[in-house]
Amino acid sequence: MMSKSSALGLVLSVALLGPAAALLASPAHRGLAASSSSSAGRASSKHVVPLFSRTAGPVVMAKTPAETYDVFVQRGVTNAKLPICKMFLQSVMGGCYVGFGGLLSLSIAGAVPGMALANPGLAKFLFAALFPVNLFLVLTTGAQLFTGNSATVPAAVIEGKVTTRELMKNWAVSFAGNVVGCSGMALAATYCGLNVLGTAELAAATVLKKCAGGVGPTLVKAILCNWLVSLAVFLAGAANDIAGKMVAIWFPISTFVAIGLEHSVANMFILPFGLLAGAKLTFADIILKNLIPVTIGNTIAGAVIVAAGYSYAFGKLGRNAGNRGKKYVTPENLSPLPEEDVEILKKFSEKSR
Repeated sequence: MMSKSSALGLVLSVALLGPAAALLASPAHRGLAASSSSSAGRASSKHVVPLFSRTAGPVVMAKTPAETYDVFVQRGVTNAKLPICKMFLQSVMGGCYVGFGGLLSLSIAGAVPGMALANPGLAKFLFAALFPVNLFLVLTTGAQLFTGNSATVPAAVIEGKVTTRELMKNWAVSFAGNVVGCSGMALAATYCGLNVLGTAELAAATVLKKCAGGVGPTLVKAILCNWLVSLAVFLAGAANDIAGKMVAIWFPISTFVAIGLEHSVANMFILPFGLLAGAKLTFADIILKNLIPVTIGNTIAGAVIVAAGYSYAFGKLGRNAGNRGKKYVTPENLSPLPEEDVEILKKFSEKSR
C-alpha cells in the first residue's frame, strides 16, 4: 500500500513535471531531436534548428518576439470584434474554466492540512502548480477573460485595429460574463457538496486574507499579477504546438499564485466560494476591499505595462517614437550617401516638381 509521503511525492511530481513531460513528447521536440541526431553523423554538420526561426530546419518551435506581438494583437482584434452574444458566452465559459482551476487547487491543497502546518511553502507550491489548468483551457478553446482582454485589446487599439468603443464593449461584456461563470461555478460546487471540510476551511481562510490588506498593497499586487498573466498569454502565442503553449502558460501563472498576487477573475470565483464556505465577510467587503482595487490594478498592468510596452518595443508606439524629431528625407540631408547617389536624387527631385 502506498504511504502518504509516497502519494504526496507522486502528486507533486506530476504537477511539476507534467508540462515538461508534455514538451518532451511533443512533435516539435521529437522533430528537433531527430534533426539533431541525423545531422550529428554528417561531416558537413548542417545546422541545429534554432529556437526562433522562420526558414531554417524542418521544425519551428516558437515565433520571434516581434511575430508573437502580432499574434497578441490579432487575439485582441478577434476578441473585440465578436458579436456580443458570442463574446458573453465565451466569457462565461472562461469564468467557468477559472472556477475549475480554483476548485482543483482548493480541493487538493485543502485535503493536506498537515502539510500546510508542517511545510506551508510546499502546500503553497502544490496549490500554485495545479491552478494554471484554467488559463490552458481558456487559451486553447477561445474563451475570454477580462484580465487577458485588458492587454490584448488595448494592444489592438494602439495598433489602430480596434476602436475605443469596441474596447469598452469588450471589457464590459467579458467582465460581466466572467462574473456569471465564476459565481455560477462557486454555487454549483457548493450545491454538489464540494465546499466542505478542508476545501471550505482553505477557501474561507483565503478570502479573509485577501480582504485584510490595504487598498494600496492590493492594487500593487494586482498590477504585478496581471503583468505575469498577460505574459502567459503573450508566450502562449509564441508557441507553435499545444505542449509549448502549456509550458508557456504554466510557469507565469504558477509564479503569481505562489507569490500570492491578486487576479480579479480568479477572485470572482474564490471570493463567493469563501463566503459560501462561511467566511465572516459581506459582499460589500469583498467588492470594496478586493475586487475594485484588483480590477484597477489588473487593467493598469495589461493596458500600460504589457500592451503599451510591447507596442513600443515591436509596434506602432515604437515606430512613432523612432520617427519623432527626424526631418523628412530631402537631397540636402542625404550627406551620408555617395555623391553620385545624391546627384541622382537631386535630378529626380527637380523632375518631379
